[in-house]
Amino acid sequence: MRSRVFVTNFNRNFTGVSATAANVVRQQVGRYDLHLVGQPLPGCPEPITVKEARALSHDPCIWHVRRNTEMRAAIWARDVLRLPVRIVFTSAAQRRHSAFPRWLISRMDAVIATTDKAAGFVPHVRATVPHGVDTDVFAPAPDRGAAWSALGYGGSIGIATVGRIRPEKGTDRFVAAMIALLPTLPGATALVIGRAAREHQGFLKDLKSQIEAADLSDRILFPGEVPAADLPRLMRALSLIVQLPRYEGYGMVPLEGMASGVPFVGTDAGYYRAFSNHETAGLITAPEGAASAARTILTEHFEKMAQAARTTACQQFSAKAEACGIARVYESL
Repeated sequence: MRSRVFVTNFNRNFTGVSATAANVVRQQVGRYDLHLVGQPLPGCPEPITVKEARALSHDPCIWHVRRNTEMRAAIWARDVLRLPVRIVFTSAAQRRHSAFPRWLISRMDAVIATTDKAAGFVPHVRATVPHGVDTDVFAPAPDRGAAWSALGYGGSIGIATVGRIRPEKGTDRFVAAMIALLPTLPGATALVIGRAAREHQGFLKDLKSQIEAADLSDRILFPGEVPAADLPRLMRALSLIVQLPRYEGYGMVPLEGMASGVPFVGTDAGYYRAFSNHETAGLITAPEGAASAARTILTEHFEKMAQAARTTACQQFSAKAEACGIARVYESL
């Protein structure tokens, strides 16, 4: 009989955590009696409610959780309702958790860290398993130029940063780099993919003022959030991903680009340096060097790095490999 596994997803918004969970769930569906609990994820089974998950947990099973609210629900099922639940938590944070999350994590049966650095901040680590990308969903376009043209943003090549518009994600660094780069790169259009929360509206307004002052409002665009189902289509049309965060726990965006045959420029944050594969698939730089690094890739090494990006994603950071690493932890429980 197949093991029963419940994968929780309580956040209504599609976040980086949601993306990593979806990648793994799509690999796990045939391997386990698997149930998604909470909110839907693209390409995954229809979710059930927490109440339904509890009703199905009277035989030994695993709850795989990734957020504080999900840890709480699983602990309640195991310790209060006395259900035969084993709880697995994936931790990507590369900094010390605050007090309450630390207590929740201490109650887990097993912790999977996504990097060796992340493993140093949590107890009960059974394995270090890097997040992987679905290399079937994220794949290169047969004709990158046609794919970009079909999006309708203008220009002949696309550069993008993806994530919430806020200082931590380095959106201001991206804008500064594009203001320096675009005047020297005719035909390039830059996209800021994401939205600004209410508290960051002033930050967004200031960025748009800088762009207007540089007379680049028609070449640095803010399309807003892209639905998860449409993200692969965007990624394969791009020529470069630029991610310049001040902090990143792991960071899936470069990997999604790499699987789509798109190299990246990034700061030394998250797991970006490992993704770069000795800077064959992407370049790691200080923020002030981002424009120069982007120009180097696009004008000198693009084809070679685009191929290396796809190869690295498939061989070293696939969702299939992540699912196999997680399976070993499940089996140990």
